[in-house]
Amino acid sequence: MAGGTIDGFQVHGQDIPWLLRHWAEHRPEHPALVWEPAEGTGRIWTYAELLRDTERLAAGLTGRGIGRGAKVLIHSENCPEMVLAWLACATVGAVAVTTNTRATPAEIAYFVERAGCVAAVTQPHLAAPLARSGAALEWVAVIDGTAPDTFAFADLYGDAATWTGRPIEPMLPFGIMFTSGTTSRPKAVVHTHANAIWASRSGPRGIDLGPDDRYLIHLPFFHVNAQSWSFFSVLGVGATAVLTPKWSTSRFWDVVTRHGITHMSLMPFCFGVLAAPNRPESALRVGVFGQVAPALDTMLGLRVYAAFGMTETVTHAITGKPAEHLPARSMGRPAPGYACAVVDPETGRECAEGEVGELWLRGQRGVQLFLEYHGDPQATEAAFVGDWFRTGDMVLLGAGGNVFYRERDKDLLKVGGENVSAREVEDVVGAIPGVASVAVVGKQHDFLSEVVVAFVIRAANAPDEDTLEKDILAACRERLSDYKVPRAVYFVDAFPLGTLDKVLKKSLRELADARPPL
Repeated sequence: MAGGTIDGFQVHGQDIPWLLRHWAEHRPEHPALVWEPAEGTGRIWTYAELLRDTERLAAGLTGRGIGRGAKVLIHSENCPEMVLAWLACATVGAVAVTTNTRATPAEIAYFVERAGCVAAVTQPHLAAPLARSGAALEWVAVIDGTAPDTFAFADLYGDAATWTGRPIEPMLPFGIMFTSGTTSRPKAVVHTHANAIWASRSGPRGIDLGPDDRYLIHLPFFHVNAQSWSFFSVLGVGATAVLTPKWSTSRFWDVVTRHGITHMSLMPFCFGVLAAPNRPESALRVGVFGQVAPALDTMLGLRVYAAFGMTETVTHAITGKPAEHLPARSMGRPAPGYACAVVDPETGRECAEGEVGELWLRGQRGVQLFLEYHGDPQATEAAFVGDWFRTGDMVLLGAGGNVFYRERDKDLLKVGGENVSAREVEDVVGAIPGVASVAVVGKQHDFLSEVVVAFVIRAANAPDEDTLEKDILAACRERLSDYKVPRAVYFVDAFPLGTLDKVLKKSLRELADARPPL
């Protein structure tokens, strides 16, 4: 038998439209998507209604020239129209490019150019930075509002009866998300329909999500957590997704109790409200977090399921359930469908138990792992060694196959859940007159985990420190999303250096942490 046929068997005849039709047939009246806005009236879509409105938009997109392979920018905060547009793009065979709403016009221009977007869906308050980006788009649809040279999102709807469908192509790309790594610019991660099917099948099993459960989606829908970990897990079992605009401490328990929320993704900023002594009785029982943490079970009043993944792994690649009684602070063990290795990044030697090395993961490209970095074959090639994907995360292989997180690559920062490339910030700061050299690191932060700080060596002809700091911050605010902008600029005479004169960023992080909190 041909290897390709065998490899593709598990996703044969399945894609996102097929998944929507499946539940519209088998659970037509079951709630699929619940919209819980901060203000105004919410709405519920059953599976039958979700399919109908998705196909109405598919018909409208086709009427406006969007077909197989076309790239559509979806630059929006959480709202049902964003989800519907995303599903409609997948239905017609187009690619939805979901982007961070905190992006600057320069970053938006990069996203549009790198992905090759031809049209956009956005919101009124985001239409202005989109226009200032100068992106060449054929049309822009605006949700719940107006903006110059655009039309209303409502005008995108067509007649669902005119949508005749298309052949099922599991390996067809359906989405692009931009993720920062150690390179200077974010990379465009391509997900296929087979990736979505894999997430819908693997995700719910990893977190014990059933058909009558309800997953609260409070994280940004332009991220893989909301899309794959949460929404596709819901679609995999015909459950219910409850979508909110963003995290709200004041409204959290009201939403949880009214909607019977059972599952949610945990971030450190959630802990305070969950651990409150006056928390009400609720159906909430599962929190998905990055490591095994039995102490959190009691503190937060739910069961913490460990899950590690990244945009490139589509869904949870390493998992741990409370019932498995895995070691505290471990990430868990490789999920079914993924092979795991811990490798010395310098030599390629597989590390022994107890040694720290880089986490490598193996799966089928386009199914368990992303397909490629769009428009960047060099970055795609560099990310793989044969079939193995290099995550850039440093881990330790413990007894019983448990994986323990140790450290990410020194040039990848994590700011409140957002990836930040140190090199990207350094490229901006290093171009400013008066800066001789710059090194960017993360400084510990109580709420955001870490924030960006810049160590700068001034040039001989540089202005005074106050003026140069203002110039640095102004340039960063203009060219970088706000979470990438340094919270502090520390001027130094020299950087700590190691062998081959490499900057010791570990030492710089220690120096940053010794400074007053930000």
